[in-house]
Amino acid sequence: MRQIFQIDSPLMTALTRIGDCICLSVLWVVFSLPIFTMGPATTALYAAAYHTIRMDEGELWQHFWGTFREEFRRSVLTGLTGLGVMALLTVDVLVFRTMYMTGEALGFLYYVALILWCAGLTWTVYLAAYAARFTGKAGETLKFGYLLLLLHPIRALQVAFFTLGGLALILWVPFLLLAVPGAGMLLCTFPMEKVFLNHLRPEDRIRVVTEGEESTDDQ
Repeated sequence: MRQIFQIDSPLMTALTRIGDCICLSVLWVVFSLPIFTMGPATTALYAAAYHTIRMDEGELWQHFWGTFREEFRRSVLTGLTGLGVMALLTVDVLVFRTMYMTGEALGFLYYVALILWCAGLTWTVYLAAYAARFTGKAGETLKFGYLLLLLHPIRALQVAFFTLGGLALILWVPFLLLAVPGAGMLLCTFPMEKVFLNHLRPEDRIRVVTEGEESTDDQ
């Protein structure tokens, strides 16, 4: 029985991960409140979820605040672009939904708009993940986020599943907003890192794999 409650036991490790996801979710909500900072907050969310919760590297606040501050300018630009695209897609969904409900000829485009809306939301996660893991300009982040989404459709579907599933949970139980963002982004790191690994230089790929193995051994 004592082994169950040891600090390195599977139960205590799981409880620690859950606590980290809750703390990270709260940080994301607080730093996203001005709306225009949602981009940097989401970038920091990915960085902290990957480095702290998954790889067990450093402190949660250290990675979150450090990434938020360092990537603020680029992530504000990409975040506002993503929000603008999502706003337009949301309007399209609402318009075509009305047309679908009233039986108009173009009402079938409601499903097309809905698919594009889901793809747009997934793209915003790609933008945050790319900004958290790679340097570059805002334009490069927008371009490569879009290209990576198209080049790896299976991984994109996995990211979409985790993102939309988390959104559905929050809409169902709003209180979960204080826990789901961190957990959802942690799940997104698994397909996203596999996408990134495919496009690293050989020497960088070896380094990332080695770091991952060392992190697993430490745990």
